[in-house]
Amino acid sequence: METWTNVLQTTVLYATPLILAAMGGLFSERSGVVNIGLEGLMTIGAFAAAVTTLMTGNPWVGLLVAMVAGILFAVPHAVASITFRADQVVSGVAINFLALGIAVYTVKSMYDGAAQTPAIPSADTLNRLPIPGLTEIPVIGPALFNAFPTTYIAVIVVILSYVILYRTPFGMRLRAVGEHPRAAATNGISVIRLRYIAVLISGALAGLGGAGLSIAIASEFNQTTVAGQGFIALAALIFGKWNPFGVLGAATFFGFAVSLSLIGQLIGLTAFVPSEVLSMTPYILTILALAGFVGRAEGPGALGKPYEADGR
Repeated sequence: METWTNVLQTTVLYATPLILAAMGGLFSERSGVVNIGLEGLMTIGAFAAAVTTLMTGNPWVGLLVAMVAGILFAVPHAVASITFRADQVVSGVAINFLALGIAVYTVKSMYDGAAQTPAIPSADTLNRLPIPGLTEIPVIGPALFNAFPTTYIAVIVVILSYVILYRTPFGMRLRAVGEHPRAAATNGISVIRLRYIAVLISGALAGLGGAGLSIAIASEFNQTTVAGQGFIALAALIFGKWNPFGVLGAATFFGFAVSLSLIGQLIGLTAFVPSEVLSMTPYILTILALAGFVGRAEGPGALGKPYEADGR
């Protein structure tokens, strides 16, 4: 029973950053802007959170700065994709390279050429927050109700995102510009403004997801801290069919895959599968999930299509 508690606890731990980043991607893509740059936004968030926490000793300040950094790095993507109508995939890829290059260069400049930050002291990292009574539930209690604050934040973000997108005028307008931007504009909705807001929200949430990786999981930042998690978050967004609760389930599924790759030896999987194969599990499952479901997952109608206000 303890083994499965560890599996579930690790699943929740690694699903949390994926949920936050994927929810950021959800807002951007629901508005019609593809955000391949989730990897870069998570990277800059992880970097900003680690450095800020080391400097201030306050992980909450680190989380806040990570969100601001994510917003700042989402601005170039928004300007290129929305204002200049550049190819959104190319713009997102550029953000990925730019964020990693700046983060690694800055870390080396700040820490005497080291390719990583010093370890964040345990006293300055986020602590688990147990919910009295619920933590006593066998198996799931220690995993679900004794989690890091970022996990509770992720659940709140999912619920709020559903309410905002499906129960508020703002959400209705946001989905409208992602489906039929010209029809939305005809009804007085500012397509450009809403798309900018959505991309900036995407940056904030992806930056927060990256902060969870560096503060709650790794306790440092280096060039492999994110290591493809942004792309897995993008896969979770597609696998979850651009729906908040679908994304929650998909991110949890991929978090479980990461969990198996990390604790496979603990539960005896290495007796049947080489450890190298276990390390590939999250990425293999990502490919299989997308290969099996992407054909049936239809994104917003105007996704990836630049909006031209004066077009015909």
